[in-house]
Amino acid sequence: MSRSVTVIGLGPMGQAMAGAFLDKGYEVTVWNRTPSRADALVARGAHLAASPEQALRANELVILSLIDYDAMYGTLKGAEDAVAGRVLVNLSSDTPEKARAAARWVSELGGTHLTGGVLSPPPTIGSPDMSTFYSGPREAFDRHLPALEVITGKTDYRGEDPGLAALMYQLNMVVFWPAIFAYWQAVALAGAHGISASEIAPYVTHNFAGMGQFIDFYAPRIDAGNHGGDVDRISMGVASMEHVVHTNADAGVDAAFPRAVLDAFRKAEEAGHGGDSTSRLVPLLRETA
Repeated sequence: MSRSVTVIGLGPMGQAMAGAFLDKGYEVTVWNRTPSRADALVARGAHLAASPEQALRANELVILSLIDYDAMYGTLKGAEDAVAGRVLVNLSSDTPEKARAAARWVSELGGTHLTGGVLSPPPTIGSPDMSTFYSGPREAFDRHLPALEVITGKTDYRGEDPGLAALMYQLNMVVFWPAIFAYWQAVALAGAHGISASEIAPYVTHNFAGMGQFIDFYAPRIDAGNHGGDVDRISMGVASMEHVVHTNADAGVDAAFPRAVLDAFRKAEEAGHGGDSTSRLVPLLRETA
């Protein structure tokens, strides 16, 4: 396999990926709308393409690290003729349906689209312990696996459907961003009482670490349709979140986020599920509003 690659998009993730390829001795071509973002990479030996078309033509394997799929269309506008024969590994975040549409678009242009979802922040790109979801043509995935393993040491191929990697990535984001927001909420509330983020950090870390036990406990019960209130109850969630909302409000901290959780619990309780486990929210969330 050729040890050369193009990286289009040099935000923090694109920078980290291009750097990881350089670390492994790859010949790297880069392009970014703001060329100065490539300065440090060029100083390390990367080649700066003058245009997206030139970047595409430089290598068969092209990594896209953009904000979303609309940015892909905007970036590649006018360079469509250069897509033919290329394998575009799209590591931009977007919906499964947009990934499927992009795969069709690339295919119509004579290229191959691999969807990717990277479960690594920029500082740990290149780590053997981090993982990326992929989906799309298996042949392209297998052929470029050594290069994909440069980005993250672990790869999780989810099948031919180009939407599946995007779905798996979004499932993780559904958990990640609200969890981080919950942490910001706790830090804001602590600060309102003169308690530092560093002081509560060990307790929050312990709380997050323990979540794995809850997930392992609930997953088989949810799959079996068991939402019995033998361990927790929605009525308990209502009472607890009321206390959380009032504590934030009393401290002058915006309580919109915990109030949204409280509203979900109340809705389930009002529907007659107060005695059920909070996992009852899963089938309720699936119902059409």
